[in-house]
Amino acid sequence: MSGLVAYIAGIGYWSKGLPSWADAVAYAREGVLPENAPARPSPQLLAPNERRRAPESVAVALEVALAACQAADRDPATLPSVFASTHGDLGITDYMSQTLAGEDPASISPTRFHNSVHNAAAGYWTIGAGCMHPATALSAYDATFAQGLLEAMVQIATGDPAVLLVAYDTAAAGPLMSIHQATGTLGGALVLTKEATGGRRIAVRLDEGAATPSRGPLSLHEPGNAMHPMMPVFDALAHDAAASLCLEAGAGRALLIDIGPA
Repeated sequence: MSGLVAYIAGIGYWSKGLPSWADAVAYAREGVLPENAPARPSPQLLAPNERRRAPESVAVALEVALAACQAADRDPATLPSVFASTHGDLGITDYMSQTLAGEDPASISPTRFHNSVHNAAAGYWTIGAGCMHPATALSAYDATFAQGLLEAMVQIATGDPAVLLVAYDTAAAGPLMSIHQATGTLGGALVLTKEATGGRRIAVRLDEGAATPSRGPLSLHEPGNAMHPMMPVFDALAHDAAASLCLEAGAGRALLIDIGPA
């Protein structure tokens, strides 16, 4: 398949019950769940007090981002990044909406307001990692992961030797549940490189087509999250098998993906 080509040097993953990529692979291949899995991500990139204050959306994004960098043996400070989230943090959006519509809108929390922006996770990451390289934050509804992957691949094709892609979403809250019944906490990250590093090869191109059904073990484990469209990619990577996938890319387009050996 012609198109944009890169190599996957490192993978990060977190969902409820599967707090690491190694746990996700074991579950996908053998159906094994780890014992005493943490209920919340705890990103070690942040100082303890910042770790406690960070919203779950930021926590899961930084958890998987650091894990992918460590798996790729890359210094986080050296990588440009793409942070893709369908909704940002809907819990904070619900809180702010309720407060602003209430009797005392001036009582809104400065900390929550600070964390409400869509690039909050990217900001925490660049500060925590000491990274001065560009960080992109994007959203494209159901096409968010596909567009995030495409953006990272374009950056590779136009000169960056390596790019960090981070995709994440958390649960909806309040009246927003009637618009999108998003549940759970889910994050995935890939360190993509221009040169082969011994990992997997990934090629993408925009075309037409129907999205690949999400029927793999990881897809079924976390079915309600807004970042669920990324799951066919992570299921294929967990099984270490060649795969041809199709993800919704928005505006009547599809992102065709081939995954194979480097």
